[in-house]
Amino acid sequence: MTNIRLTKPTIAVLEALISATSDQPAWGLSICRDADLGPGTVYPILDRLAERGWVISREETGPHPGRPARRFYELTGVGRMQANEALEARKARRFGLGLAGGAA
Repeated sequence: MTNIRLTKPTIAVLEALISATSDQPAWGLSICRDADLGPGTVYPILDRLAERGWVISREETGPHPGRPARRFYELTGVGRMQANEALEARKARRFGLGLAGGAA
C-alpha cells in the first residue's frame, strides 16, 4: 500500500473523515465545509484515498426528497489506523522540530 502525501488539504480531509460518526456520516460537501476546501480539491483527495484502500464510499439509501442522494465517505479499518498513525507521526515530527505552537 502506497503512502499518502500529507499535504495540508489531505490532513484536513482526513481529520473531517476521522471526526465523522455513524450518526453524522461525512459526505462530499460536508467534508468541503469541515475542511474549508473546495470540491475541486476534496474529491481528488477522496479518489486517491479510495485508490489506496483508506476510504470507501456508498450512496445514501434513506429518503432524500428534493435533492440527489448523497455519497457518504468513511475510512476503512486500515485507513483509519494508517490515517491516525500518519497524523501522529506528523505531529511528532512537528513537535520534534519545534514547529508546533503553544506552551507545555
